[in-house]
Formats: sequence, C-alpha cells, structure tokens
Amino acid sequence: MTRARRARARDVPLRTHWVVLTILLVTLSGSLLLHGYTHHLFGTTPDGAVTAAGPHDAVPAAVAAGGPLIDATAAAPRSAKPKAKTIALTFDDGPDPVWTPKVLDLLRAHRVKATFFVIGTEVVAHPELARRIVAEGHQIGVHTFTHANLASAPDWRRSLELRQSQLILAGATGVSTSLLRPPYSSEANALTNSDWAAIKRARDAGYLTVLTTQDSEDWRRPGTARVVANSTPKGTAGQVLLMHDAGGDRTQTLEALKRLIPALKARHFRFATVSDTVGISQPVHPASKLERGRGLAVIGAMRLSDGALGIITWLLYAAGALSVLRAITTVVAAKRHARDRYSSRGQPVTEPVSVIVPAYNESAGIEAAVRSLIASDHPVEVIVVDDGSSDGTADLVESLRLPGVRVIRQPNAGKPAALNTGLHAASYELVVMVDGDTVFEPDAIRMLVQPFADPAVGAVSGNAKVGNRQGLLGRWQHIEYVVGFNLDRRLFDLAECMPTVPGAIGGFRRSALERIGGLSDVTLAEDTDLTMALCRDGWRVVYEERARAWTEAPASLGALWRQRYRWCYGTLQAMWKHRGAWVQRGQAGKLGRRGLTYLLLFQVLLPLLAPVVDVFALYGLLFLNPWRVGVVWAGFLALQFGMGLYAFRLDGEKAGPLWSLPLQQFVYRQLMYLVVIQSVFTALAGSRLRWQRMERYGSLGVPPKASATEGFP
Repeated sequence: MTRARRARARDVPLRTHWVVLTILLVTLSGSLLLHGYTHHLFGTTPDGAVTAAGPHDAVPAAVAAGGPLIDATAAAPRSAKPKAKTIALTFDDGPDPVWTPKVLDLLRAHRVKATFFVIGTEVVAHPELARRIVAEGHQIGVHTFTHANLASAPDWRRSLELRQSQLILAGATGVSTSLLRPPYSSEANALTNSDWAAIKRARDAGYLTVLTTQDSEDWRRPGTARVVANSTPKGTAGQVLLMHDAGGDRTQTLEALKRLIPALKARHFRFATVSDTVGISQPVHPASKLERGRGLAVIGAMRLSDGALGIITWLLYAAGALSVLRAITTVVAAKRHARDRYSSRGQPVTEPVSVIVPAYNESAGIEAAVRSLIASDHPVEVIVVDDGSSDGTADLVESLRLPGVRVIRQPNAGKPAALNTGLHAASYELVVMVDGDTVFEPDAIRMLVQPFADPAVGAVSGNAKVGNRQGLLGRWQHIEYVVGFNLDRRLFDLAECMPTVPGAIGGFRRSALERIGGLSDVTLAEDTDLTMALCRDGWRVVYEERARAWTEAPASLGALWRQRYRWCYGTLQAMWKHRGAWVQRGQAGKLGRRGLTYLLLFQVLLPLLAPVVDVFALYGLLFLNPWRVGVVWAGFLALQFGMGLYAFRLDGEKAGPLWSLPLQQFVYRQLMYLVVIQSVFTALAGSRLRWQRMERYGSLGVPPKASATEGFP
C-alpha cells in the first residue's frame, strides 16, 4: 500500500470501536443482571421460618397422607415412606466453605452417608465442596438456583431455577440428579395448592420432590440439646431429617450430630441416603458432555458477573475519590485565586493591540464580532483573515467600512494558517486572537492585556461565556463554561500550568509566538497546542476573569458532539505531543507534572470512570435499596451543585440556571462521556479526525455595557 493510500485509510471515520463498545455494554449489562438476580433476588429467610398458607384441596389425599418422597406423575401421583429404623440425614442451603467441610469430616468419622440439597449459586462459589460431597459417596440434590420459593414464583422463574441448578451441578461435579427439595417446604401434610402446582411442574422437568418427616429446627439455633431432641425419632419409624450445613453459624448442628449419631446407632437405627431410605433406584447419574459443557459455561458467566461487579465497585470508589478530589482542589484553588489575583499587577498596560479574527464562512456572526471589537475602550487594530470563505464573509466585513478594520483574503488553509497570516500582518507586540462567532464586552481587551505588565507572562486566557443560553442545551453549556472551564482556569493560573487559552478570547505576546514558530496545524486543538508550546518555552500563561467575551455555543446535540469531539481529540493530541513536559524543569515541568497530570486524571480518566456511577445507580435501583442508591446519587449531585454555586458567585452570575443541573446528568453528561470514549478510541487506533466546523446561527449581538450579573440577552 502506498503512503497516499495509507493516509486515506487513516482518514476514514472509526466505526469498529462502537461495535466493540456495544458488545462490552451488552456483556456488562448481562453480567450485572445475572449478578443481581443471583445475589439479590432470592430468599434469605431460613426454610422453616416460612409457614405455608392457603387452600390445599387440590393436593391428592394419598400424597398429603403419604411419605416425604413424591413422584407427581400426572396419571397417578405417588409417594414413598422411609424404611423402619432408617434415618436419611439431609442438609440444605450449602455448600458452605466453613460448615460443609466440618459436616463432611464428622460424617466420615462416623461412617455415615447423607444427602445434601445444594443451592446453585453456592455451588458456583464452592465447586470443590460439591465435588467432595459426590466423591465421598453422599447423595446430592438441588435446592434451586437461588433459594427461590417455587410455590410463589412464576413459571419462567421455576424453569430457570431448576434448569440452571442442574447445569451448574453438571459443570461442577459431572453428575446430574433427579432429587429436588423445594425451599420453604416441610412435611407432605403441609402442602398447599401452590406447593402442589410447583411440585407437578418440577415432575414435568424430571424431578422427584423430597420433603421431610422431622425438622431439627437447627435454623432457629435453639441450643444443642433442643436440636438433638427435635431430631430424635419417637418410635421406630424411619425419618427424613432436615438439617442445615449453611446459612449461618452451625456449631449447634455439629454438636447435635456428635450426640445424635451414636445415640441412634445404639438404638439400632441405620443412616442412609434418601434413595436408600425410601427404597428407590439411584437418582444421581453421570452428566452428558453437553450438559457438563453448558454447566461450565454457566459457572463461567456467573464468575464473570461477580468479577464485573467487583471491578465496577473499585471503579466507583475511584470515580468518587477523583470527583471529591477535583471538587476540593478546584474550590480551594479558586478561593485563593480570588484573594490574590491582582496583588502583583504592575503599571496599567495602555499600548495598542492587534486583534486577529480568523474567519471561514462566518457571515452569520462576523458583523457583531467586529463591531464589538472596534467598540473597545482600548486602542486596537482589527485584522479579519478570510480563509477562503464561500458565503461572502470578506465582502460583508469590507462593506461595513469600519475604521481600523482590515480584511486579508487567502485560499482555504485552515484556522492555524489564518492566524499565522494575521500574526505576520499585526502591527503591535500584543495580539488578541478571537473566533468569528464571539463578541467582546467594551472593556474586555483592556482587561485582557493588563497581566502583560509582568514581562514573564506570554499569554492570557480570557473569560469565555455562553451567549445563547436561553434553551436547556444552552443552559447546560453555560453551566459547563462557568463551573468546568473557569474554575479549572483559576486552578491552572494558581499552579502556573495553564494548558489552554481558548480560541474565543486569548491574548499573546507577538514575540513569544514568533519564538515558538507561530501556530501549528498538527493537532485539531491549535489553541491548546499553542498554549502548551508557550509554557514549554518558559512563558507564564495566566487567567483574567474580568475579560469577558460572549461566544455562540452549539444549538443542537449533533453540533455539540462534533465540537466537543474535536476539542477532546485535539487535546489528547496536544497532550501526547507535549508529553515530554512531564520530565522537564521550570515552567515546562509545571505544565507537565501539574497541568498534564490534571488533564489526564480529571478530563480523561474521570469521564471514562464516571459512567460507572450511573451503571451502579441503575444496578442499585433494580437490585439494592433504592433509597440508599438515591442518597449516593444525591451526594454526587450535591457536590456538583455546591461547586456550581461557588463558581457562579465567583463569576458574578445568577444561580438560576443551576436548577437544570439534575437534568444535565441524564443527557448532557452522557454525551460528554461518549465524546471522551470516542476520542480515546480514535487516538488509540491512530485514526485521523478531519476538521469539523460548527454551524453558525448569528444569535449574538453587540453586548451591552452592563455587567455580567445582569445576564446577556
């Protein structure tokens, strides 16, 4: 492939990453739904604590008066009773990593076989214990997937609970079983119509239901003596005894077994599995390869869901820590900046200024911009560089015949080239660069150049404000400009690491710009690239909030996306280009270790992590305590609202637009996340983004002389 063809290939917009992102989101959503289902939508109440209630007229009399093992065939339901002087020890709710091994050790010591009814989620967590149960000759049955009450569950959940339990058992142990003990079941004579319907559904799936004849009530923890008494048969009839090897402290269960087994053996009772006790054929068989493979897939998916939530939890902590750190850092820095901002200013700067206005198809707003500049209370010359416009921008400016305004025409070469053209034509040392959609307040230029009284200052960032803020989207951008951009600039000014002088309003020393070779076109964020280059050349870049200019913000989500995508991607390009500042000294080192680190943490990493807060909020609303989740979300919102109030007060703005801050979280913030994700993917893929010009609407007029606190029409 030739170099030209490679270049064209790199110009193709990146699409693959959206497919990858969609797959990741679907996988993550599935994992979280699975985790929520298996960990938060199941019964944690002990089996015996739920008493069955309801009619029982649909339960066959032979079943209600029969034995604990039920075969609910449609033709002729039947049951089986234990043999005389035979005890089937059954343990529910395991396997448990603490108590199941102790129960198994005790049974082995007494040469006793038992039956364990295991929960699918616990088998996933401790498959080695399920394998040990089978390997040591004990019988295994299912106790559903998540300890669900099958009598009250809908049909889809009954099917899911039984099928997934069987698959997990096959994957973990290599066997399948037809034995089922429904959670919250007891004796046959306690069956209700709902219980019977669930038992019949289970039989359709191939299960024999195992109830009990005697309940040790160890789940109550009534004391070892009481557990022994509850477990001891009154006569010689065989029993299916209910005990637990999980669900809490089972010390009393173990102590009771140590007394019970020798005592019953002394009375000539025999201990056996459920099938041996009631006299049926072996219900546990080797699973097929297909079932085992599917079971391993289910286990893998559940472990993936556990891992996904674990990662999200840590990311949530990281996002929270970064959010709090940013809030504290910016507010403390802004407070100090507001106190010390004018303490070291020298004599007033009165020398004239060259104002450069690069223009490409700016006919909608160029007149307002130029008129606001010549209305300045500071001496200026205005140079409009028409970069090959096709809408008559240059003709319009020339037709105005405004004094002190020059128009330079050039073929379309891009904004950096237009600015360099204006720089070469400038008459004065101090230069102000302004976008063609921006209007200045009368004192903006005078305020902007005052920091140049310090010879170490090479550039000054002004205070860009959103002019078209009437709609909801405009309000959201207004909030972002005041809170996000201007608070950060106060911090950067204080830390002497300003990374960006905005294209809307920025002042420069012409000699400083010439020393670094003017503006570069290798990034899409020429203003950020230029500012970083000045810092690396040893110049200080400061912020002057009194220099206000009003810019036209995007009026649609599509236009906003294109603008922010270009900004974000260009910033990443500039950060990479100037990465060497991290190891430099002096002013360059401040930019690297302070400015670039801040950008990396709070404008790249934090937006990438912030969606975790929203994902966890949705997870919490579905599976956790909604009130607790609401409190956490409200905490994040309160943090942003507090920052907003402080930033608006510093900027002399009315706090009214902050009412829309909660709504901003659901649309605007998500869009900004996607912008960062798109930009990072594009940067990692090495794709090149083309210049995307924002649509102009000409919604701005010449600003009034009133202060910003009165708003802008």
